[in-house]
Amino acid sequence: MDWLDAMNKAVEYLEANITERLDIGEVAKIALSSTFHFQRMYHMLTGVTVAEYIRRRRLTLAAQDIIAGEKIINVAYKYGYETPEAFTKAFKKMHGVSPTAAREPGVHLKAYPKLSFHISIKGEKDMNYKIVEKESFKVAGKQTRITMVDGENFKQVPKFWEDCMKDGSYQWLASKAGKLGVLGICKDFGLYKDEFNYMIAVEDIKDTLPEGYILETIPSATWAVFESVGALPEAIQDVTRRIFAEWLPSTGYEHACAPELEVYYEGDTSSPDYRCEVWIPIKK
Repeated sequence: MDWLDAMNKAVEYLEANITERLDIGEVAKIALSSTFHFQRMYHMLTGVTVAEYIRRRRLTLAAQDIIAGEKIINVAYKYGYETPEAFTKAFKKMHGVSPTAAREPGVHLKAYPKLSFHISIKGEKDMNYKIVEKESFKVAGKQTRITMVDGENFKQVPKFWEDCMKDGSYQWLASKAGKLGVLGICKDFGLYKDEFNYMIAVEDIKDTLPEGYILETIPSATWAVFESVGALPEAIQDVTRRIFAEWLPSTGYEHACAPELEVYYEGDTSSPDYRCEVWIPIKK
């Protein structure tokens, strides 16, 4: 498939230029994609961001160079670190030992292998979806910043829901919910490095918002809407991964760079029969 070849060519480009200052926009062009879509697809398919992949590969190769006898200061500059101190800190965080200690016999180091993309045809579950056109609308709720590094987003988002339930924010929002119920909104992917903003919100509230709540506008878009059936958060996380790993690559659609919506309806969220939806903004 074209997308598979393009993604692998992008990885090959990253590897061939691993010691250079990389422009993710240029890498995205090789992947025949927008910068946003490439980074979002890469993260959902691999579990790491592009920047995190580059960092891990550089430190893996740096360890090999140090063992081979290269001077640590030269290795630091080779892989883009401005100072030996910054390199030592990053090296120790990944490998658990300093660059100097890496030369000692028997020291255990970590290696992050080069990635490649392959098709995995499973077919054990249908992916039922519908296409919805929706005009722009306002939402109100609470927002937090989420990091995608090391898959922390899959832990931090449920924790935010838990916190909002404990402090009463969720209950207040649920009492104001409109037709779409309570929303989980992933937004602002392009504004921050390896981070995005996440809202727990409902459609426009006419009341004055309490302190700590914000009002946002969701732009008009075409959405692919997928049903999630099962206990939260595992069921909706699984559906989201499958959208990026299976549905988007097989349909030719791209992410439209608008917010992603999780639509939560009333019901027992711990039930194996609980139903909610994932809305992905799309374009051809």
